[in-house]
Amino acid sequence: MAAALFVVPDDFPSVFEGTPAHERLKKLGETRVYTQRGADDDAELIKRIDGAQCVINIRAHARFTDQVFAVCRALRLVSIWGTGTDNVDLEAAGRRGITVCNTPGVNAFAVAEHTLALMLTTARKIPRIDREMRGGVWPREMLGQLFGKTLAVFGTGKIGARVAELGRAFGMDVRTWSARSGTPSAKDGLLRAADFVSLHLRLAPETRGFLGRRELSLMKKTAILVNTGRGALVERDALQDALAQGRLAGAGLDVFHDEPLKPGDPILGLAHVVLSPHNAGQTPDVIRDGLLRAVENIENFLKGQPTDVVVAPVKPGA
Repeated sequence: MAAALFVVPDDFPSVFEGTPAHERLKKLGETRVYTQRGADDDAELIKRIDGAQCVINIRAHARFTDQVFAVCRALRLVSIWGTGTDNVDLEAAGRRGITVCNTPGVNAFAVAEHTLALMLTTARKIPRIDREMRGGVWPREMLGQLFGKTLAVFGTGKIGARVAELGRAFGMDVRTWSARSGTPSAKDGLLRAADFVSLHLRLAPETRGFLGRRELSLMKKTAILVNTGRGALVERDALQDALAQGRLAGAGLDVFHDEPLKPGDPILGLAHVVLSPHNAGQTPDVIRDGLLRAVENIENFLKGQPTDVVVAPVKPGA
């Protein structure tokens, strides 16, 4: 029997190579790690993972499509570092006998802290004030505060639950909405009441464009939107128009439709928007623990005891 092959096709920027997780994976069999980004298409991904039994997915720009699964017939497991699965055709994976797992909750505390940081820096205008002071200005204007304000948290997983907990610690009136049990009318009511809206929903067909022009028009002009979930949860043009026309007080964004942002993107020219490059969960603790757990999921799968399963192979006739 040929030795098992394990591939990390998308370690760019590199966080995996040379880590304890990498060393642990190498003990399981032949391991290949790609640290240079290639073309974001099926052909490139197929070239990198064909023949592998297990793959660790690091970045969402690697798209695991039905075509990829159809060609890579040795593939049995995609172990995702992180929570998001929107770059994987989950139905195709299950149908073709492939298990998909992720690492839920590993980055919850870090992302929640970053969410609150975006709320604070946007409400208190810290980036702009800092920049003006370095230019010799002494800005003295009204700032926003969190205490006593209404925080609407959309998504009640581990990250959303932690954001809610931190919001209460700041003295906010926290209200939550779940994709599983929340109603459209409750969603609209929350948007109307909120001073801060924070998105923590998983990106899926039913949540893509979760906030569009209609939803953004319900929000107060004094409200601030924070998104550390996925860029596509919000309609891009609708958000840019709402911000540019002053129909929202500001936004704190860690995720975008295009990553990295292209030069000249309109969002870059909005002074009341605080930006970070999809790194809310980028702490040494999160990276270490998450990568080790992604490898542990492979170890457990090989033992016949898969963990953190998002999709299991579909049995014939099921």
